[in-house]
Amino acid sequence: MRTVIAVDAGQQATTTRAATASGLAEMTGPGLDATLPLAPQWADAITALLTKHPDLDAEEVGVSTSPRLRATAHDLLPLLAQTPIRRAAVASNDVAAYLGALGDQHGAVIHASTVTVCVACGPRGSAQVDGWGPHFGDAGSAYWIGRTAIEAALRGYDGRRQLTALTAMLREDFPDLDSAHLGLQSGPGFVARVASYAAKVDALAASDRVSANILDKAAAHLSEAVQAAIRRAGLTGPDSPRVVAVGSVFDSARVRTRFCDYLTLHWPNFALTEPAGDELDGAASLHALSPEHPLFGRVSFAAR
Repeated sequence: MRTVIAVDAGQQATTTRAATASGLAEMTGPGLDATLPLAPQWADAITALLTKHPDLDAEEVGVSTSPRLRATAHDLLPLLAQTPIRRAAVASNDVAAYLGALGDQHGAVIHASTVTVCVACGPRGSAQVDGWGPHFGDAGSAYWIGRTAIEAALRGYDGRRQLTALTAMLREDFPDLDSAHLGLQSGPGFVARVASYAAKVDALAASDRVSANILDKAAAHLSEAVQAAIRRAGLTGPDSPRVVAVGSVFDSARVRTRFCDYLTLHWPNFALTEPAGDELDGAASLHALSPEHPLFGRVSFAAR
């Protein structure tokens, strides 16, 4: 059996995994530091797994990483010269998520966590919707939910909007609301910190109308992304397409339900498709990807 080391390299954590004769070898380490070169950080994670499991006979590695952090397989492979690795493949995490969830099947995979990105594959090839970052996109993401909630909290404090429990929520972290915006923007990890408020919004949604409306709008943004990706990929038939929803935002029962409700308006028989695997499974499959697959051109390969 060909052993492949799969790497899910994110800004929150980096996970490496490989199948061995005795089961799965897996390690989780620190997330990527976007201010430093990426390939050495990937190489460190791979080397750590090989060091911990010296009997691991792996010649291939597949890396899933943020599309905003530019680096390729050609940057990685020379750093693994002292290891058994002979072939490397690198793809963005939206590509790896699609391959892990649907593989060769047509459909759409939407990922909504700190970011939002949807990828669809169909008769017209592949299509990506959103993934444009917190300043210009990521509609419906945890960051979008958190930012919208903080804005609503401060508007309520100003008297510009209806009163909301979100104001009290924000005051728990910033007793002086007049300086809350400064505290949020000056601390490290601004995007992740704002995104962390999404879970608090979800907890308030059952009793706070403003919170509920924010989640409903997030679900509408996410369903809109799916519809656009499906249309661009050419999956326009009357039957419901395969749609997989992954990421922390879909842990919210309200978002998940509203998201399905919106898509049911277009496809009355719509139901979410369960993913066949996860992002690490997608990373592990990169070397087996057919050149005919619509996503093949979005993967970088290197060999020695």
